[in-house]
Formats: sequence, structure tokens, C-alpha cells
Amino acid sequence: MPPDDTKRRAARETIDILDEISTLLNTHLDRQSLSYCVSLIENGVSPEALANVIRELRAQSAQLETKA
Repeated sequence: MPPDDTKRRAARETIDILDEISTLLNTHLDRQSLSYCVSLIENGVSPEALANVIRELRAQSAQLETKA
């Protein structure tokens, strides 16, 4: 199996596992969002800071929905 296929398979398996965990923890993150989060963390973004940004964006979204 070529190295690129091995990497893709490993990445897909990782996202599969994270998607299952996300579902169990009821995070409301879809596979694409999880993939973006993993990529950001792999590139040095603090997981705690990322979690705070997601919470803040959700809070702002909820505020906008109640105003509408």
C-alpha cells in the first residue's frame, strides 16, 4: 500500500473515532468541523483556546437567533 493511502486511511480512522466520541459527548460537531479542529490543533492552535472560540461562536449565534 502506498504511503499516501496509509496516511489517508489513518486520518479517516482518526476522524471516525473522533466522530463517535463527538456523538457520545453530544458536541454537535460534524465530521468536517472535527476535521478542521484536528488540523488546527496539529498546526499549533491551543485546544483550550479552540474550545473557547467554539463556545463563544455558539453563544453569539444563539443570541442572534433569539433576536430574530
